[in-house]
Amino acid sequence: MRILISNDDGYFAPGILALAAVAAEFGEVTVVAPERDRSGASNSLTLDRPLAVRTAESGHLYVNGTPTDCVHIAITGLIAHRPDLVLSGINDGANMGDDTLYSGTVAAAMEGYLLGVPAIAFSLAQKGHVHLDTAARVARDLLARFVRNPIPGRVLLNVNVPGVAAEQLRGMRVTRLGQRHFAESVVKATSPRGDTIYWIGPAGGAKEAGPGTDFHAVENGWASVTPLRVDLTGEQQIDSVTRWLADAT
Repeated sequence: MRILISNDDGYFAPGILALAAVAAEFGEVTVVAPERDRSGASNSLTLDRPLAVRTAESGHLYVNGTPTDCVHIAITGLIAHRPDLVLSGINDGANMGDDTLYSGTVAAAMEGYLLGVPAIAFSLAQKGHVHLDTAARVARDLLARFVRNPIPGRVLLNVNVPGVAAEQLRGMRVTRLGQRHFAESVVKATSPRGDTIYWIGPAGGAKEAGPGTDFHAVENGWASVTPLRVDLTGEQQIDSVTRWLADAT
């Protein structure tokens, strides 16, 4: 099996090194990741300049672009063989609920999915790489399952692992995305040159986090496994928007 790995924390991050080590137990691994932290890059592609690819001492490739750039150029021509699986992570921090729309970790996996390759994004809910070994254990379990019995059809999974010791992990649960409250206000400050500057505020707390959601699973010691889709069509609104357009003419 050929496995392509990327992330949004950068090619040097402990999470991607741990994921690459686990993936190497199952096949031929190629790492193509951003040269620096690109958290929050979402699905952005770099279209206004060429991208440079360099090789780290570890042999991993790094790109002066986004996570999506990394997976896109890898699959469409950088590497010699099309991968059988794309992995992203292990991210330093959770990617649950609405955060998946901003996440570079999820975006890297999603780019593989859009290009027809099964993909899984891994995140460790507690920042600081606390209990990274637990997340690596979950990744190993899922990869073993995938090799033994691949999921049929197109696959995009978002996995979040609680920051607990491996013996405290209760297992895995299939979940849906929860929802957050609105983000907190921007943080206004003054630069050393006297300019007014703004920091994006932190994400809001969980709003819809009941049983069945990724928030609830992780909070209660389970690794959440959420199948994602890319079709953003508001199916339930098609009829109402159709009537609205008819009434407006």
